[in-house]
Amino acid sequence: MTIVPTAYLGGISYFTKEVIYGTCILEGCESFGKTSFRNRCTLRDINGRVIRLTIPVQREGHKQETREVRISYQAKWQSEHWHAIESCYGKKPYFLYYADYLKPFYEQQFEYLWELNHGLTATIAGLIRNEPIRTIPPVQMTENWAGQSWEKATWNNELSILDILFEKGPEMVIVN
Repeated sequence: MTIVPTAYLGGISYFTKEVIYGTCILEGCESFGKTSFRNRCTLRDINGRVIRLTIPVQREGHKQETREVRISYQAKWQSEHWHAIESCYGKKPYFLYYADYLKPFYEQQFEYLWELNHGLTATIAGLIRNEPIRTIPPVQMTENWAGQSWEKATWNNELSILDILFEKGPEMVIVN
């Protein structure tokens, strides 16, 4: 089974068939990197400019596992991120159709980054499969990643899947 790191609104290459169809295991035991796609994403606004969003986190040491990283709510990042998503994609053809599935993630407070990312990933995968879900399904998470490997990708510089989801909707095709 494929092991995939968690990502905040992952890029197009992140949403492989394994992620979309839930045949992978989301990695939660790797060390959380400082400049990581696990709490960052890249959007494109209506003028083509790149917008970078970062979820503030509470770090508790250098070797903290991703599943233990807590989200900080000292700043109002949720409303800022949702406003950025609306500004970038509000006029796209499928924004109104999909927005109601994603907005609750910006109204509810999750304790752990891993939980938020998993919920967003599962919801977006359901939308891509044209099977939207309203609750977060259970997922397998590694308990011990010793000896396991996965190829590191450069998703942190890639536009979020939202870019194509709101533009193409059910017409989008995943080829990987």
